[in-house]
Amino acid sequence: MAMTAPARHVRLGAQERLRALTSDIMDLIIDRGLRAGDSLPTENILTEELGVGRNTLREAIKVLQALGVVEIRHGFGMFVASNNLVALADSLTFRGRMSLRHKGHEAHELVEVRQALEAGLIGSAIDVLDEEQLRELEALAVTMEERAAGGQSFVEVDQEFHRLLFSCLENELLTNLLGVFWQVYRTIHEAIDTGDDGNPIAGLAETAKIHRDIVESVRIKDKALAAELMHRHFDGIRSQLTEFALEA
Repeated sequence: MAMTAPARHVRLGAQERLRALTSDIMDLIIDRGLRAGDSLPTENILTEELGVGRNTLREAIKVLQALGVVEIRHGFGMFVASNNLVALADSLTFRGRMSLRHKGHEAHELVEVRQALEAGLIGSAIDVLDEEQLRELEALAVTMEERAAGGQSFVEVDQEFHRLLFSCLENELLTNLLGVFWQVYRTIHEAIDTGDDGNPIAGLAETAKIHRDIVESVRIKDKALAAELMHRHFDGIRSQLTEFALEA
């Protein structure tokens, strides 16, 4: 028993040192003004500048690679990774799925954040949406209605509807975040409401109708109604989560 405590302390110390090294590498990227796609110094240069061994450096690089900060191109070297939220998406998807086995608390939180984001920004989208984008939204709503009438799911159409609705804001971070939340939402939704083919099947007509109503509220530029409809849309999803948790 006496020998386990020192080993634990060594392990914690190693983790802290690794965390400090990853922070130093990120500081180096920022201090040198590197951008996505720019190459990092070679391993030899980094080990010398940071005062660490090659194996320790490689451990830190693996961590940064998992975080989406650094990209390894075999035969070419290390580069600052392009802007993406893949690591965040994977982490949130895992936590959302795991929470479904434990009353769905984190899944509720994820849907709540997406609800607040979309309902809060739809007014800004209304200000800049043009007639062509409105026609595209309406066409997507029609497709949802047609598929709902035939008992067919329309997950991809739904995703495109929400992407298009906010793409007019030309906010890359927002687009990426919505993509992350959609990926998480889709995983959760398929877990709580699937048919034999694995596609969400419940409430197709209701879902199609609320998207149609959102389009109409956007067309007449009724920001309060559009926000209310978006809230209602996600309230339905949260109700499904609650029902699933009670059955689990």
